[in-house]
Amino acid sequence: MSESFSSFREFYPYYLAEHADTNCRRMHFIGSWLVLVALAAGILVSPWWLLAMPVAGYGFAWLGHFIFEKNRPATFKYPLYSLAGDWVMFADILRGRVKV
Repeated sequence: MSESFSSFREFYPYYLAEHADTNCRRMHFIGSWLVLVALAAGILVSPWWLLAMPVAGYGFAWLGHFIFEKNRPATFKYPLYSLAGDWVMFADILRGRVKV
């Protein structure tokens, strides 16, 4: 059965449940850091670095799902909520609200 969400607030608990494996969350966290590094390099070094942002972010996240979580990334079904979820989870990990 397909889930339906009317807000990000409803979606986020589902998103966290899809990231129950610690190694998957770590892969997301690494990918998000690399996105920020690529953004900084794109601004400070060369705009070509901006091309690395989706490769680093999605690459690490999707590997985390396929290798550790053994599920399909929420990005395929909920792309905007999932993108927001990545950054909220990243912030929650930094704050210690989500364990890695």
